[in-house]
Amino acid sequence: MSEQRMVTTLRDCPARLVPVGDAVTIPAHNFITITQSLGGNYTVVYQGNMLRVDGTDADALGLAKYELSFTQPEDKDIHIEQVWQALETIYDPEIPVNLRSLGLIYDVKLDQAAKKVNIEMTLTAPACGMGPVLVGDVKYRVAMVPNVDEVEVNLVFDPPWHRDMMSEEAQLETGMFF
Repeated sequence: MSEQRMVTTLRDCPARLVPVGDAVTIPAHNFITITQSLGGNYTVVYQGNMLRVDGTDADALGLAKYELSFTQPEDKDIHIEQVWQALETIYDPEIPVNLRSLGLIYDVKLDQAAKKVNIEMTLTAPACGMGPVLVGDVKYRVAMVPNVDEVEVNLVFDPPWHRDMMSEEAQLETGMFF
């Protein structure tokens, strides 16, 4: 989406404050301005604050809702492939490539007894101001995976991220393949 547009929220809408990532709620029947749509998420302005709205809540903005669906496992376990499926739906707010393809996810560990997912991830640059928002995106989407009760994200910078961590497809898409 290249042009800004004003909409009215149709219901209470969860969002995250940019850049700190704090959870907020935009009440129903309020005007907001959509400033950007990238990777299935929306950057909006409400009462002078920049917020990020997950695409799974786009219906609150009168837009098509992003459907993130999983097959319910027959067992009560968390399935790692479903966690990766969720992670592949989260895009860097400035680069139209998902976090897994960017090489930002370093490790995923499942604690079946606690129904918890532990994720180690990094950012393309340590000073990236969107770090807390990306962590919030990861927690929000991975929490949708069946049998997940808790998501913990540890932001690490060792080893430092570099373009060779990207998938070849991501390198080609961003023009960083050489």
